[in-house]
Parts: sequence; structure tokens; C-alpha cells
Amino acid sequence: VQLQASGGGLVQAGGSLRLSCAASGSIFSINAVGWYRQAPGKERELVASITRGGSTRYADSVKGRFTISRDNAKNTVYLQMNSLKPEDTTVYYCGATTWGGSKYWGQGTQVTVSS
Repeated sequence: VQLQASGGGLVQAGGSLRLSCAASGSIFSINAVGWYRQAPGKERELVASITRGGSTRYADSVKGRFTISRDNAKNTVYLQMNSLKPEDTTVYYCGATTWGGSKYWGQGTQVTVSS
């Protein structure tokens, strides 16, 4: 499984960004895809995830502001981020979990929210 993340950038507080995670390779083996973020010196944390069945999950800090979705035809998962705050600034990663429990990561994409 290969994951290609894109869509990060610089935005003012209150603005929006959409991250994309395009999957390739053994797509059929993927059970869930999630967006994670990791600030310097901190552990990587789950921001949002979506399962093959469509179930979604969000971190409390982003509920009501971020939405995870997918386009099966494009093998792509999106993270729409609205009402961005300076504390959302960090590197975001997409990760895929397979039915067998393996984890794959895309490269990080920087999100910077200015106050």
C-alpha cells in the first residue's frame, strides 16, 4: 500500500484547507484510513478516520470543524478542515490500516494556521 498526501499549506485562523490522501497498490487490503497529526516532541495523534464500511471517528478537538470523506473511484480520502485554529498547526499524516493489522503511512504535509 502506498499513500500520497497533499493539500497542506498556510492559512489564516478561521480559514479552511482540504487534505487529500491517495492510495495505490493493494487497495483491497485496506480496512480503514485515518488522518493523524504530530507536533514536535509529542506523540502522533488520530485526528479522524473512516473505515471501509463508512464509519467515521474524530478527535474531540476537531469535532464539528473537520470532516473526513472518501471517493472510492479515486481511491482517495479527504480531510476537510474548517474554522482552523493556530493550535491545528503541525504536520499531518495519512495512515492506512489493513485487515491484517498492518499500518502504512504517507509522507507528512505541513498545515500552518496564522493568528
